[in-house]
Amino acid sequence: MRLVLMSCCAPCSAGAIKQLADKQIPNVDDFIVLFYNPNIFPNDEYQRRLAEQVKYCEKLGVKYAVGDYNHDAWREFVRGLEDAPERGARCSKCFAYRFCRAREFAIQHGYDAIASVFGVSRFKDQNQVDQAAQSACGEIQYLPVKWDENLRIKINRESEFYRQKYCGCEFSLRKQQ
Repeated sequence: MRLVLMSCCAPCSAGAIKQLADKQIPNVDDFIVLFYNPNIFPNDEYQRRLAEQVKYCEKLGVKYAVGDYNHDAWREFVRGLEDAPERGARCSKCFAYRFCRAREFAIQHGYDAIASVFGVSRFKDQNQVDQAAQSACGEIQYLPVKWDENLRIKINRESEFYRQKYCGCEFSLRKQQ
């Protein structure tokens, strides 16, 4: 199986990437990390998270791709849900938006499955992520992997990753202020 791993940041994805690189996930022969996060705000935050993700992928010799950063298009897509609570309708719609792009990427590049690390964050709900993915991925298989939490924590403790204090969008940032 050829897998696209959706990643939001290095701290969330480090364990999953390591598991995939070490061939610990059955039936995954090839994978690529897709950093597609038009929800992240402001642009400086997006650039910091992207830089950390690229640095970690390059350290492990892992393939990665970076999707377009069009925050205005994402804002238009979630219009009307600005006041929705974290883990609410806005988050479901945001996940679906990003998984639809992952599906397009997978089809264009010959991948047949998608997984993500969106649900490992303390700010998110894995069931909500899985539901959004299953409806958005269409003909591309969604693989709801239960990543090794202990490995992720160990890598994070040993790393010097930039760590953010909010999910990514300005609405989650506002909740933290």
